[in-house]
Amino acid sequence: MSSHFEKNVPRAFLLVELAERLQISMKGDPEISIHGINTLENAGPGELSFLTSKRYAPLVPHCRAAALLVPPDFSHLDFPLLISEQPYLCLARAAQLFFQSPSLPHGIHPTACMGDSVALGSGTSIGPLVHIGNNTIIGTGTVIHGGCHIGSDVQIGEDCLIHPNVTILDRCRLGNRVIVQSGTVIGSDGFGFAQDDQGHHVKIPQVGIVQIDDDVEIGANCTVDRATFGRTWIQRGTKIDNLVQIAHNVTVGEHSILIAQVGVSGSTRIGRHVILAGQAGIVGHIEIGDRARVGAQSGVNRSVKEGEDVLGSPALPHKEYLRCAAAFRHLPRFRDELRDLIARVRELEDQLSKE
Repeated sequence: MSSHFEKNVPRAFLLVELAERLQISMKGDPEISIHGINTLENAGPGELSFLTSKRYAPLVPHCRAAALLVPPDFSHLDFPLLISEQPYLCLARAAQLFFQSPSLPHGIHPTACMGDSVALGSGTSIGPLVHIGNNTIIGTGTVIHGGCHIGSDVQIGEDCLIHPNVTILDRCRLGNRVIVQSGTVIGSDGFGFAQDDQGHHVKIPQVGIVQIDDDVEIGANCTVDRATFGRTWIQRGTKIDNLVQIAHNVTVGEHSILIAQVGVSGSTRIGRHVILAGQAGIVGHIEIGDRARVGAQSGVNRSVKEGEDVLGSPALPHKEYLRCAAAFRHLPRFRDELRDLIARVRELEDQLSKE
């Protein structure tokens, strides 16, 4: 094994090279050299910055960046420019050109603990104090940083990046180009118990697996529980933020987004291109249709139709929730008016009874 870490050599591109790689138009000197990306306030000479909203336009005269990435609305600026109809997407792709994840030397660190019959693809990197169980397979180019526990009979695909102190338990399967951030646990037991006649909780063995498909990213301190039977399944291209809980036998469809502190209960099926905003809670055994969106802090206790937007707790269709929220602000006045009406009706009833 190499005794030194591979260095992350800074990259530099000419403005015209960036335009060609991003397949967008440019304005200004094509020979300007760009070696990084920074904000409008902090960018210095040789760095690319970006402007995507009129809100930040007043910062441009004070910006010292070498060039700006902008939408066509700002193509009039007296500045070297990269011009894109989708500047935020181009920013993501440009950042991938400049910034690389921290690297490890290829090979196995001397302090790593390897089980029997472990199969490593070429160019894999196993960091210090990693534990890998028996019969586990790790694909070409995958990097596993220090302190990770990888169980037995695990399959991890090619070019994955497993950050420090991740736990991937027995028999779980990860596809290619999966990223898992620090502190996440994949394959912990699902929360399954039966109750006996005395009210005691009897554990149901959780014997299924977790399957994570290609190009999934899972944030820090998430938990993805193994299935009771069968699989918990995170499908291709899904992105999961920090502190998300996914229970046993959940299916999350392709290219969905689960934002921080979302909790999904067991056996729920989430469709493709779904967005679950922060702190949304989803009950078990329901379906969230393709392209549905669930607002922040919503409590979803029923299935959500394809393309439906819901908000609130319990979650309601978006427009209905807004009407309810508008009425909620007036509840104190409505209460006072109702009390006044009740008093007046009683007074009229008393008068009528006397007559």
